Amino acid sequence: MSKFSYLQNGKASTNGVPHANGHHQQHQNGHSNGVARNGGTATDTLPVAYQQKAATSGPFHMPRTEHVGYTYDTLQEIATYLLERTELRPKVGVICGSGLGTLAEQLTDVDSFDYETIPHFPVSTVAGHVGRLVFGYLAGVPVMCMQGRFHHYEGYPLAKCAMPVRVMHLIGCTHLIATNAAGGANPKYRVGDIMLIKDHINLMGFAGNNPLQGPNDERFGPRFFGMANTYDPKLNQQAKVIARQIGIENELREGVYTCLGGPNFETVAEVKMLSMLGVDAIGMSTVHEIITARHCGMTCFAFSLITNMCTMSYEEEEEHCHDSIVGVGKNREKTLGEFVSRIVKHIHYEAKK
Repeated sequence: MSKFSYLQNGKASTNGVPHANGHHQQHQNGHSNGVARNGGTATDTLPVAYQQKAATSGPFHMPRTEHVGYTYDTLQEIATYLLERTELRPKVGVICGSGLGTLAEQLTDVDSFDYETIPHFPVSTVAGHVGRLVFGYLAGVPVMCMQGRFHHYEGYPLAKCAMPVRVMHLIGCTHLIATNAAGGANPKYRVGDIMLIKDHINLMGFAGNNPLQGPNDERFGPRFFGMANTYDPKLNQQAKVIARQIGIENELREGVYTCLGGPNFETVAEVKMLSMLGVDAIGMSTVHEIITARHCGMTCFAFSLITNMCTMSYEEEEEHCHDSIVGVGKNREKTLGEFVSRIVKHIHYEAKK
């Protein structure tokens, strides 16, 4: 795989050859010039609210912000780095869940960036998550796709897990499509079903964990905001139309999702409790990404691929494993690719009206 030679005359090139549409580029270089990895610097600008407080009230104790993750300037640096190395300007961002990374492989005319080559980016450590940010065309529409996400159980704070969503926003994405592999807590579901997420229960937020903890930067969004209709009802309705068009209406569900910290799967008692709360599918991602996207004013669409049924009885002997979860995703890759492609085309068409 060729090394990436950085900008020449303002355009990206590979081995000295100027970038052209249709040329697949894999970016693998490391970084120099003192760029810090996996976080910001101590000299980054404080949020406006804290600058104002310092100006009007004199010295004060700044809250501890190590957990916040990334400042606006750091994220702008990441976005600029990417924009300087691709000619695409996507309006749709896609996050691929466990076993669903092949969605990114359906893109054409791609510019691909391994996470470890992007300044300040974390590294995905989970099997089934390739760890690559891909720009390309899906059904003729420019998109940027996370081929692998970050999880709280990998040791990353939620702000860092959701950081790529803010990068998508700064690049110009107005819509987020988030996919995940989840366990079915609704006994009517079956392995292989697709559940449109109509709402979520933020259990990690109940425990005080939120990707927006810490000082708020108004350049991303307001301190306080509502979460009603977070998952766009019109897109969910269109997804049902698409499901009928491609013959999977009997495999399509709509329900409530929740995210647990993981990496262990749920106990029988936990599944029973969550079912009583109205949860239909249980996973280990997505909620903090959606919260971050809504804070940025992005329109959200998300679905879960039901890759296993949650254990709801002590008599069940089957143990869940990550390999089987990834396998279900691979078995459904063609259907999911067509499903997502049509959603993307619909978003693009509606935006042009």
